[in-house]
Amino acid sequence: MHADTSPTAAVRVEGLVKSFGATRALAGVDLEVPPGTVFALLGPNGAGKTTLVRVLATLLEPDAGRAQVFGRDVVGEAPAVRELLGLTGQFAAVDEILSGRENLHMFGRLFGLSVGEARRRAAALLERFELAEAADRPAKTYSGGMRRRLDLASSLLTRPRILFLDEPTTGLDPAAATRSGRSCASSSARERRCC
Repeated sequence: MHADTSPTAAVRVEGLVKSFGATRALAGVDLEVPPGTVFALLGPNGAGKTTLVRVLATLLEPDAGRAQVFGRDVVGEAPAVRELLGLTGQFAAVDEILSGRENLHMFGRLFGLSVGEARRRAAALLERFELAEAADRPAKTYSGGMRRRLDLASSLLTRPRILFLDEPTTGLDPAAATRSGRSCASSSARERRCC
C-alpha cells in the first residue's frame, strides 16, 4: 500500500448539509480548493455561500458531511482550524470609538501578537490599505469603504494561511475594490513579503 503523497487541499468539503429549521441552506456540497489559489464562490442571495463560509470558519457546525481546512476537520479540530484562517464577514466589524490604529492593535493583541508585532503589523497594513493618513482618527469618522478596508486589514494581522472573504467588495468604491482584491486575494507567501 502506497502512502498518499498528494498535497493537502486548502479546502475539502464532502457532502456538506446544513439546515435552519425547514430551510436547507446546504444540500450535499462537494468542493475542493488547491492550496495557493484564489477561489470565488458565486451565486444568488440565499444560495448558501455565507453558510458555507461560516462552516469553514468553524462558526457553524454542519448537520452532515465533513469539511477540512488544510487537512484539519472544522468540527473535530476547530481550534487548530481557527489558527490557520482569517475571516472578513459581510459587514465591517470595527470598534467605531477606537482609531483605525487602535482597532488593529486591539485585534492583534486579541490574536496573540506581542505589543511590538501588533504595532508593526498595524503600521504596515494601514499603509497597504491606504489608511495611514486616517490611522489616528476614530473609526466612526471613516467612510463605509474605509471601515471595510480596516476590517479587511484586521483579517490579515496574523498572516493567515487561508483567508475567507464573505462579500469582500461590499461598501468599496470600484478603485478600492480592485486594489483591495489584489492585496487580499494574494497568496499568504506574497502577503508575508508585503506586510
